[in-house]
Amino acid sequence: MTRCRNLLVIVDFAPSRSINAVRYTKKTLSHASRNPRKMLGNYQQSQIRIEVDASFSAIRDSLLRPTELEKWLPTGRFATGIPEELHSGVEYTTQIGPLSIHHQVDVARPNCLRLLLSQGIDGFHEWYWGEGWVQSRLEGVTILPLSLGQTLSLLSLRQFLVKKKP
Repeated sequence: MTRCRNLLVIVDFAPSRSINAVRYTKKTLSHASRNPRKMLGNYQQSQIRIEVDASFSAIRDSLLRPTELEKWLPTGRFATGIPEELHSGVEYTTQIGPLSIHHQVDVARPNCLRLLLSQGIDGFHEWYWGEGWVQSRLEGVTILPLSLGQTLSLLSLRQFLVKKKP
């Protein structure tokens, strides 16, 4: 019988530069996740929604077009041969230091993107967006600090969209 300890952390970001964001992070730590011989990493869950000064189409292009994604995504470049726009079934791999993270596009629509993750992170990453806002939901088992990476990615996206705006 496995016992789980739940930990809920709520961090409220004060509004600054037209960003209002609340992050809800929930971590479930089982006995197996505390024993590295049974599982590598911890289950982590994080959801962040921010306001951005950008149009729906600018946000959509920044998330669904690999040429735009690689300009702001901290993990860098995509392999050649990736399509001009992400769609269901597309697969690619990114690097974070020595860890590879395999991504498979599960859902790609004009207002959402869902990626199934494996290797360095076993889980999923969902993106939703609209006029002036972006929301990211990330769940998985990994040794990486997911909420930190997610926050850095959203800040990088926000900065990219502000610079891109005419």
